Amino acid sequence: MHRRRPFDPSQPFPRFRALKAGIPRATVDSPAFRRLLHGVIVAADVPDSAVLRVKAALACYFDSAFASHASAARVWRVPVQTRPGEHVTVPDQAHRLRRVGVTTHHRPGASIVVREGVRVSALVDLFVELAEELSLVELVVAGDWMVRRHHVRVKELRRAAMRATGPHARLARRAARYVRAKVDSPMETRLRMLIVLAGLPEPEVNMTVRLVDGDEVRRFDLCWPEVRVVVEYDGRHHVERVEQWEADLDRREEIDDDEWRILVVVASGIYAEPERTVRRVFRLLERRGLEGLPERPSEDWRPHFPGRLAA
Repeated sequence: MHRRRPFDPSQPFPRFRALKAGIPRATVDSPAFRRLLHGVIVAADVPDSAVLRVKAALACYFDSAFASHASAARVWRVPVQTRPGEHVTVPDQAHRLRRVGVTTHHRPGASIVVREGVRVSALVDLFVELAEELSLVELVVAGDWMVRRHHVRVKELRRAAMRATGPHARLARRAARYVRAKVDSPMETRLRMLIVLAGLPEPEVNMTVRLVDGDEVRRFDLCWPEVRVVVEYDGRHHVERVEQWEADLDRREEIDDDEWRILVVVASGIYAEPERTVRRVFRLLERRGLEGLPERPSEDWRPHFPGRLAA
Protein backbone atom coordinates (compact mmCIF):
# COMPACT_ATOMS: atom_id res chain seq x y z
CA MET A 1 0.00 0.00 0.00
CA HIS A 2 2.87 2.38 0.69
CA ARG A 3 5.91 2.16 -1.59
CA ARG A 4 9.22 3.19 -0.14
CA ARG A 5 10.16 6.16 -2.30
CA PRO A 6 13.75 7.37 -2.60
CA PHE A 7 14.29 10.38 -0.38
CA ASP A 8 14.11 13.51 -2.53
CA PRO A 9 14.18 16.84 -0.68
CA SER A 10 12.80 18.64 -3.76
CA GLN A 11 9.47 16.86 -3.18
CA PRO A 12 7.36 17.36 -0.04
CA PHE A 13 8.09 14.77 2.64
CA PRO A 14 7.30 14.13 6.30
CA ARG A 15 9.93 15.61 8.59
CA PHE A 16 10.59 12.24 10.22
CA ARG A 17 11.72 10.81 6.86
CA ALA A 18 14.52 13.33 6.65
CA LEU A 19 15.69 12.30 10.11
CA LYS A 20 15.49 8.60 9.12
CA ALA A 21 17.50 9.41 5.99
CA GLY A 22 20.31 10.58 8.25
CA ILE A 23 19.93 14.32 7.89
CA PRO A 24 20.87 15.97 11.20
CA ARG A 25 18.01 17.47 13.16
CA ALA A 26 19.74 20.85 13.14
CA THR A 27 19.77 20.78 9.33
CA VAL A 28 16.16 19.62 9.05
CA ASP A 29 15.06 22.49 11.27
CA SER A 30 17.32 25.03 9.57
CA PRO A 31 16.42 27.53 6.81
CA ALA A 32 17.54 24.88 4.30
CA PHE A 33 13.98 23.48 4.51
CA ARG A 34 10.60 25.11 4.79
CA ARG A 35 7.30 23.92 6.19
CA LEU A 36 4.37 23.34 3.83
CA LEU A 37 1.96 21.69 6.27
CA HIS A 38 2.29 20.50 9.84
CA GLY A 39 5.09 17.93 9.82
CA VAL A 40 5.65 18.19 6.04
CA ILE A 41 8.66 20.06 4.65
CA VAL A 42 10.54 20.60 1.40
CA ALA A 43 13.86 22.07 0.34
CA ALA A 44 13.69 25.84 0.77
CA ASP A 45 14.71 26.60 -2.81
CA VAL A 46 11.76 24.71 -4.35
CA PRO A 47 9.27 27.25 -5.81
CA ASP A 48 5.84 27.27 -4.27
CA SER A 49 2.87 26.13 -6.36
CA ALA A 50 -0.61 24.72 -5.97
CA VAL A 51 0.65 21.32 -7.11
CA LEU A 52 3.46 21.36 -4.53
CA ARG A 53 0.96 22.03 -1.74
CA VAL A 54 -1.26 19.21 -2.95
CA LYS A 55 1.74 16.87 -2.91
CA ALA A 56 2.41 18.00 0.65
CA ALA A 57 -1.13 17.05 1.62
CA LEU A 58 -0.64 13.55 0.17
CA ALA A 59 2.81 13.01 1.67
CA CYS A 60 1.63 11.22 4.82
CA TYR A 61 -1.04 9.02 3.24
CA PHE A 62 -0.90 5.56 1.68
CA ASP A 63 -0.32 5.46 -2.07
CA SER A 64 -3.99 4.61 -2.66
CA ALA A 65 -4.98 8.11 -1.53
CA PHE A 66 -5.60 10.86 -4.09
CA ALA A 67 -6.25 14.59 -4.23
CA SER A 68 -9.92 15.50 -4.56
CA HIS A 69 -12.32 18.45 -4.31
CA ALA A 70 -10.55 21.83 -4.29
CA SER A 71 -7.09 20.21 -4.37
CA ALA A 72 -7.89 18.27 -7.52
CA ALA A 73 -9.46 21.39 -9.04
CA ARG A 74 -6.21 23.29 -8.51
CA VAL A 75 -4.15 20.52 -10.10
CA TRP A 76 -6.53 20.39 -13.08
CA ARG A 77 -6.53 24.23 -13.15
CA VAL A 78 -10.30 24.47 -13.22
CA PRO A 79 -11.02 28.22 -13.68
CA VAL A 80 -13.03 28.72 -10.48
CA GLN A 81 -12.20 30.15 -7.07
CA THR A 82 -12.02 27.42 -4.44
CA ARG A 83 -11.80 27.72 -0.68
CA PRO A 84 -8.39 27.35 1.02
CA GLY A 85 -7.32 24.01 2.45
CA GLU A 86 -6.38 20.69 0.91
CA HIS A 87 -8.56 17.63 0.32
CA VAL A 88 -7.48 14.00 0.20
CA THR A 89 -9.75 11.02 -0.47
CA VAL A 90 -8.95 7.47 0.65
CA PRO A 91 -10.62 4.23 -0.52
CA ASP A 92 -10.35 2.57 2.91
CA GLN A 93 -11.95 4.11 5.99
CA ALA A 94 -9.02 2.87 8.09
CA HIS A 95 -6.62 5.06 6.09
CA ARG A 96 -8.23 8.34 7.13
CA LEU A 97 -5.90 10.71 8.96
CA ARG A 98 -6.41 13.82 11.04
CA ARG A 99 -4.14 16.51 9.67
CA VAL A 100 -4.18 20.26 10.16
CA GLY A 101 -5.11 21.99 6.91
CA VAL A 102 -6.26 18.77 5.21
CA THR A 103 -9.79 17.38 4.97
CA THR A 104 -9.91 13.62 4.50
CA HIS A 105 -12.78 12.00 2.60
CA HIS A 106 -13.63 8.34 2.17
CA ARG A 107 -14.90 6.96 -1.13
CA PRO A 108 -14.21 3.47 -2.49
CA GLY A 109 -14.30 2.79 -6.22
CA ALA A 110 -13.44 6.32 -7.33
CA SER A 111 -12.08 7.07 -10.80
CA ILE A 112 -8.50 8.32 -10.49
CA VAL A 113 -6.03 9.72 -13.01
CA VAL A 114 -2.46 10.98 -12.69
CA ARG A 115 -1.90 14.63 -13.60
CA GLU A 116 1.40 16.47 -13.13
CA GLY A 117 2.62 13.53 -11.11
CA VAL A 118 -0.32 13.64 -8.71
CA ARG A 119 -3.14 11.15 -8.28
CA VAL A 120 -6.35 13.17 -8.63
CA SER A 121 -10.07 12.68 -9.11
CA ALA A 122 -11.17 12.12 -12.68
CA LEU A 123 -13.10 15.10 -14.00
CA VAL A 124 -16.56 13.54 -13.87
CA ASP A 125 -16.06 12.72 -10.19
CA LEU A 126 -14.52 16.12 -9.55
CA PHE A 127 -17.62 17.83 -10.93
CA VAL A 128 -19.71 16.15 -8.24
CA GLU A 129 -17.11 16.84 -5.54
CA LEU A 130 -17.11 20.53 -6.38
CA ALA A 131 -20.81 20.72 -5.59
CA GLU A 132 -19.60 20.81 -1.97
CA GLU A 133 -17.40 23.83 -2.73
CA LEU A 134 -19.06 25.98 -5.38
CA SER A 135 -22.21 27.92 -6.08
CA LEU A 136 -24.57 26.86 -8.87
CA VAL A 137 -23.11 29.30 -11.41
CA GLU A 138 -19.49 28.44 -10.66
CA LEU A 139 -20.23 24.72 -10.82
CA VAL A 140 -21.70 25.24 -14.30
CA VAL A 141 -18.53 27.19 -15.19
CA ALA A 142 -16.50 24.15 -14.11
CA GLY A 143 -18.70 21.78 -16.11
CA ASP A 144 -18.62 23.89 -19.28
CA TRP A 145 -14.83 24.10 -18.99
CA MET A 146 -14.48 20.31 -18.54
CA VAL A 147 -16.56 19.70 -21.64
CA ARG A 148 -14.78 22.30 -23.77
CA ARG A 149 -11.17 21.86 -22.67
CA HIS A 150 -11.00 18.17 -21.82
CA HIS A 151 -13.73 16.70 -24.04
CA VAL A 152 -15.79 15.34 -21.17
CA ARG A 153 -19.25 14.51 -22.46
CA VAL A 154 -22.19 16.43 -21.06
CA LYS A 155 -24.09 13.17 -20.57
CA GLU A 156 -21.19 11.79 -18.50
CA LEU A 157 -21.44 14.71 -16.08
CA ARG A 158 -25.19 14.23 -15.88
CA ARG A 159 -24.83 10.52 -15.19
CA ALA A 160 -22.25 11.21 -12.46
CA ALA A 161 -24.58 13.78 -10.91
CA MET A 162 -27.51 11.36 -10.99
CA ARG A 163 -25.39 8.75 -9.14
CA ALA A 164 -24.36 11.28 -6.48
CA THR A 165 -25.68 11.00 -2.95
CA GLY A 166 -25.56 13.26 0.05
CA PRO A 167 -26.60 16.84 0.75
CA HIS A 168 -24.91 18.33 -2.33
CA ALA A 169 -26.24 15.84 -4.90
CA ARG A 170 -29.21 18.04 -5.75
CA LEU A 171 -26.95 20.96 -6.63
CA ALA A 172 -24.74 18.70 -8.77
CA ARG A 173 -27.80 17.49 -10.70
CA ARG A 174 -29.15 20.99 -11.17
CA ALA A 175 -25.80 22.33 -12.40
CA ALA A 176 -25.33 19.38 -14.77
CA ARG A 177 -28.60 20.28 -16.50
CA TYR A 178 -27.14 23.70 -17.38
CA VAL A 179 -23.79 22.46 -18.73
CA ARG A 180 -23.35 23.03 -22.46
CA ALA A 181 -20.76 22.15 -25.08
CA LYS A 182 -18.66 24.61 -27.10
CA VAL A 183 -18.50 27.34 -24.44
CA ASP A 184 -15.30 29.30 -25.01
CA SER A 185 -14.76 30.99 -21.65
CA PRO A 186 -15.92 31.08 -18.01
CA MET A 187 -17.31 34.60 -18.51
CA GLU A 188 -19.48 33.37 -21.37
CA THR A 189 -20.89 30.76 -18.98
CA ARG A 190 -21.60 33.39 -16.34
CA LEU A 191 -23.31 35.63 -18.87
CA ARG A 192 -25.45 32.77 -20.15
CA MET A 193 -26.41 31.78 -16.61
CA LEU A 194 -27.41 35.37 -15.79
CA ILE A 195 -29.73 35.36 -18.80
CA VAL A 196 -31.18 31.91 -18.11
CA LEU A 197 -31.72 32.48 -14.39
CA ALA A 198 -33.58 35.67 -15.32
CA GLY A 199 -36.12 33.40 -17.00
CA LEU A 200 -35.31 34.42 -20.58
CA PRO A 201 -35.31 31.76 -23.32
CA GLU A 202 -31.90 30.10 -23.43
CA PRO A 203 -29.70 31.28 -26.30
CA GLU A 204 -27.78 28.95 -28.56
CA VAL A 205 -24.10 28.70 -27.64
CA ASN A 206 -21.39 29.57 -30.17
CA MET A 207 -23.73 29.15 -33.08
CA THR A 208 -22.37 29.53 -36.59
CA VAL A 209 -24.42 31.79 -38.82
CA ARG A 210 -24.04 32.43 -42.55
CA LEU A 211 -25.01 35.98 -43.44
CA VAL A 212 -27.09 36.94 -46.47
CA ASP A 213 -24.07 37.45 -48.72
CA GLY A 214 -23.18 33.82 -48.07
CA ASP A 215 -19.46 34.54 -48.22
CA GLU A 216 -18.57 33.93 -44.60
CA VAL A 217 -19.76 31.97 -41.62
CA ARG A 218 -19.66 33.83 -38.29
CA ARG A 219 -19.67 32.30 -34.82
CA PHE A 220 -21.42 34.12 -31.98
CA ASP A 221 -21.18 33.59 -28.20
CA LEU A 222 -24.92 33.62 -27.49
CA CYS A 223 -27.54 33.82 -30.18
CA TRP A 224 -31.29 33.79 -30.77
CA PRO A 225 -31.24 33.19 -34.55
CA GLU A 226 -35.01 33.33 -34.96
CA VAL A 227 -34.98 37.05 -34.09
CA ARG A 228 -31.39 37.75 -35.24
CA VAL A 229 -30.07 38.78 -31.85
CA VAL A 230 -26.51 38.18 -30.64
CA VAL A 231 -25.09 38.76 -27.15
CA GLU A 232 -21.33 38.63 -26.80
CA TYR A 233 -18.94 38.97 -23.89
CA ASP A 234 -15.95 41.27 -24.47
CA GLY A 235 -13.21 40.85 -21.87
CA ARG A 236 -10.68 43.31 -23.23
CA HIS A 237 -9.81 46.21 -20.98
CA HIS A 238 -7.64 47.86 -23.61
CA VAL A 239 -6.85 47.40 -27.27
CA GLU A 240 -3.89 45.08 -27.58
CA ARG A 241 -4.21 44.51 -31.29
CA VAL A 242 -5.64 47.39 -33.27
CA GLU A 243 -6.13 45.22 -36.34
CA GLN A 244 -8.22 42.70 -34.41
CA TRP A 245 -10.26 45.43 -32.79
CA GLU A 246 -10.97 47.07 -36.15
CA ALA A 247 -11.90 43.71 -37.64
CA ASP A 248 -14.37 43.13 -34.81
CA LEU A 249 -15.90 46.56 -35.37
CA ASP A 250 -16.26 45.82 -39.08
CA ARG A 251 -17.86 42.49 -38.28
CA ARG A 252 -20.40 44.14 -35.98
CA GLU A 253 -21.26 46.75 -38.59
CA GLU A 254 -21.81 44.00 -41.15
CA ILE A 255 -24.08 42.22 -38.70
CA ASP A 256 -26.15 45.37 -38.26
CA ASP A 257 -26.29 45.79 -42.06
CA ASP A 258 -27.69 42.27 -42.28
CA GLU A 259 -30.45 43.18 -39.81
CA TRP A 260 -28.84 41.36 -36.92
CA ARG A 261 -28.48 43.15 -33.59
CA ILE A 262 -25.44 42.57 -31.42
CA LEU A 263 -25.33 43.48 -27.73
CA VAL A 264 -21.89 43.52 -26.08
CA VAL A 265 -21.45 42.86 -22.35
CA VAL A 266 -18.27 43.53 -20.38
CA ALA A 267 -17.23 42.23 -16.95
CA SER A 268 -18.95 45.06 -15.04
CA GLY A 269 -22.21 44.04 -16.68
CA ILE A 270 -21.94 40.69 -14.90
CA TYR A 271 -20.26 41.53 -11.61
CA ALA A 272 -21.28 45.14 -10.88
CA GLU A 273 -24.46 45.78 -12.88
CA PRO A 274 -26.16 42.46 -13.62
CA GLU A 275 -29.62 44.02 -13.38
CA ARG A 276 -28.79 46.46 -16.15
CA THR A 277 -27.56 43.59 -18.32
CA VAL A 278 -30.77 41.64 -17.74
CA ARG A 279 -32.82 44.70 -18.69
CA ARG A 280 -30.75 45.33 -21.84
CA VAL A 281 -31.10 41.77 -23.09
CA PHE A 282 -34.79 41.57 -22.18
CA ARG A 283 -35.68 44.84 -23.94
CA LEU A 284 -33.81 43.87 -27.09
CA LEU A 285 -35.51 40.47 -27.26
CA GLU A 286 -38.86 42.09 -26.52
CA ARG A 287 -38.42 44.59 -29.36
CA ARG A 288 -37.48 41.76 -31.69
CA GLY A 289 -40.60 39.81 -30.74
CA LEU A 290 -38.95 36.64 -29.41
CA GLU A 291 -41.57 33.97 -28.74
CA GLY A 292 -41.63 32.53 -25.23
CA LEU A 293 -40.34 35.70 -23.61
CA PRO A 294 -41.93 36.23 -20.17
CA GLU A 295 -43.87 39.39 -19.36
CA ARG A 296 -40.95 40.48 -17.20
CA PRO A 297 -37.61 38.92 -16.15
CA SER A 298 -37.57 36.57 -13.19
CA GLU A 299 -35.81 37.65 -10.00
CA ASP A 300 -34.16 34.23 -9.59
CA TRP A 301 -30.82 35.53 -10.84
CA ARG A 302 -30.35 37.87 -7.87
CA PRO A 303 -28.94 35.41 -5.27
CA HIS A 304 -26.34 34.29 -7.81
CA PHE A 305 -25.28 37.73 -9.04
CA PRO A 306 -25.33 40.12 -6.07
CA GLY A 307 -24.02 43.00 -8.15
CA ARG A 308 -22.30 46.22 -7.14
CA LEU A 309 -22.20 45.57 -3.38
CA ALA A 310 -20.00 42.52 -3.95
CA ALA A 311 -18.03 43.93 -6.85
